[in-house]
Amino acid sequence: MHHQRRVVVTGLAAITPIGVGVDATWDGLVTGKNGISRITHFDPSQHRSQMAGEITDFRPEDWMDTKSVRRMDRVMQFGLAASKMALADAGLERGAYDPTRAGVIIGSGIGGSYTIEEGCASFAEKGPRGAGPFFVSKVLVNMTACVVSIEHGLKGPLTALSVACSTGANAVGDAFRVIERGDADIMVAGASEACLTPVAYAGFCATRSMSTRNDDPSRASRPFDKHRDGFVMGEGVGLAILEDLEHAKRRGARIYAELAGYGNTADAYHFTAPEPDGDGMIRVMQAALEDAALAPADIGYINAHGTSTVLNDRTETLAIQRVFGESAQKLKISSTKSMIGHLMAAAGAVEFVATVMCLHTGTIHPTINYEEPDPDCPLDYVPQEAREAVFDAAMSNSFGFGGGNACLAIKRYGD
Repeated sequence: MHHQRRVVVTGLAAITPIGVGVDATWDGLVTGKNGISRITHFDPSQHRSQMAGEITDFRPEDWMDTKSVRRMDRVMQFGLAASKMALADAGLERGAYDPTRAGVIIGSGIGGSYTIEEGCASFAEKGPRGAGPFFVSKVLVNMTACVVSIEHGLKGPLTALSVACSTGANAVGDAFRVIERGDADIMVAGASEACLTPVAYAGFCATRSMSTRNDDPSRASRPFDKHRDGFVMGEGVGLAILEDLEHAKRRGARIYAELAGYGNTADAYHFTAPEPDGDGMIRVMQAALEDAALAPADIGYINAHGTSTVLNDRTETLAIQRVFGESAQKLKISSTKSMIGHLMAAAGAVEFVATVMCLHTGTIHPTINYEEPDPDCPLDYVPQEAREAVFDAAMSNSFGFGGGNACLAIKRYGD
């Protein structure tokens, strides 16, 4: 594929179980901070799994007025706050760019989970009068993207997508394509998720894919470890400001990295399980490499999907071995989910932010809780401690329920 326009990353934002803001999140990742604990949002004692990556230090009032707080579900509050962080990080102030050339793609898996569950309870009690005037605008999956567009006056392309656990990566990839083909100069891209609510949580428990290490939450998320027993749910948001390279250079922007390739494939196999031979994962990594004009040997680091489920970690490892061949042994791989859990739709966006930071700082964050190697997962997962490493290109993998796969390839920016 011939790339018309080059796309760079000029701003980052994250709100995660280990910190509000990129700096706090990144510090936590590098030091191996654990963000998993027993659930406090509701009483989890009747649930099969009882822990999560909760965000406890986010105050929406720090980012918006109280009227706005009331009109937005938690998922929208995360997204709006993160958009302010990301645009400030990129040095993009209102009036300093053409708003008709700036757009938004922010996805979510479930949308306004809190509002849905409160609304259903209210309806059960009061009937039709129980539905509030903001119910619809608080539950729709696209409203986080819309509120960001409205707040900042961004009048370019506006979409939202929902592809389960790969949503955040798909949003970044789709925004990359928008700029590449010339439909915008600036895109706010990523995903937000806030579904640590009793019904949603019970539903995920019922899939039997979550860890039940309830007596030891801090060690429950253990990607690639021999004794992993499932993923741990989390909540949060990740956003990136993508920009046309020439536009970024004209305004003297700081450039974190160049987004060079994007792959998107489907397993077409099962509602929740990955295809055993990893075919969809293999093809998505190959597609991202080809799109970026990179060879497997050019990649120094992979931010793995690394969920901590028995099947996913084994299949992802197999796929990496197939794609990278001999160079698989030299790769450094780590899982952000070991520290913050699985942020569902937001996972791929936060992990893209983490991957960019690994490249930008020359530090690879560790996979914590990796204690006993699994013979099925024989690669270098950067266990327990961060590692200094200078490399020129990296990839971030995201694979979702339903068989959607996304892969983003980034490289060090150079003229």
